[in-house]
Amino acid sequence: MQVTDNRRQITVGVFILIGLAIFIVGVFTLGGQKKTFTKSISLNIVFDDIQGLKTGNNVWFSGVKIGTIKKIQFYGTSQVEVIINIDEEAHRYIHKDATASISSDGLIGNKIIVLTGGSVKLPFIEDGDKLLVSTTLSTDQIMKTFQLNNKNLVDITNDFKTLARNLVEGKGTAGALLTDEKIAKNFKAIVENLKNTTVSANKMSRELDQFSVKLNTKGGLADKFLTDTSVFAQLERSVNEFQKTAKSAALMTENLNAASAKLNQKDNAVGLLLNDAGTADQVKSIMKNLETSSKKLDEDLEALQSNFLFRGFFKKKAKEEAEAKEQSLKSSN
Repeated sequence: MQVTDNRRQITVGVFILIGLAIFIVGVFTLGGQKKTFTKSISLNIVFDDIQGLKTGNNVWFSGVKIGTIKKIQFYGTSQVEVIINIDEEAHRYIHKDATASISSDGLIGNKIIVLTGGSVKLPFIEDGDKLLVSTTLSTDQIMKTFQLNNKNLVDITNDFKTLARNLVEGKGTAGALLTDEKIAKNFKAIVENLKNTTVSANKMSRELDQFSVKLNTKGGLADKFLTDTSVFAQLERSVNEFQKTAKSAALMTENLNAASAKLNQKDNAVGLLLNDAGTADQVKSIMKNLETSSKKLDEDLEALQSNFLFRGFFKKKAKEEAEAKEQSLKSSN
């Protein structure tokens, strides 16, 4: 009986020892996960929206867990202050201008805080420092963006379906082009014309290249014209002479215009004859009188030739004229 009681007490003692060992191991394990027994420093971060962060969530730096969230409390009017503890050893990798952002441990995992290292030119963070916040898209914002994109995709799909239906039914320019044979032929003709135009343009380009090569050929007329100073000087002199001739022609034209203008005026004899009807009548009358006088003079001369007093004079003159004419004929032979 006594032996049985001793055995039972030993068994109970063993189980108690095993339980204590498990308890101690659990405490140290949990403490290690929560960084309970590790030296740490405290940092403050103020967020506008903590997106579901909870006390005890992890703090990560470069993919390594370096601390946990110690406390969450309201700050100011609508912000939230998050106090985190990070390993003292990790602080020498994080500088004063380091930033903090909220992320997820996986796609649908727990929320975590992710720290950046900051600039190496600044000193390291110290206990009680306040970190800057780097704004990132939250999961809700990402889902809203996905929903908006899905809506846009649905709208685009509907528009494409409408467009495809119109094309099949021959509506619109594209639909008519696909279904109307006449329009299709016209379009082919346009394309053919464009092709011919392109060929012509290429040909013209080649001819221009050849022409430019000829212009650059040494000894050619174009090359002399462009490069030979003597040819250019001759051309310049020719142009100057042409300008002088043009000025003379312009001056002559101006004089002719002035003369023609005077012909239209009555302050000169010619203009008076051309423009004054009375003067013209007088001139006509004078010409008529002269004509009459010349006829009478002819008659008087004929009468004188018939007169016996002057008949010998006229015969002698006629004889002298005949002899002079005969002498001139002999000298020419």
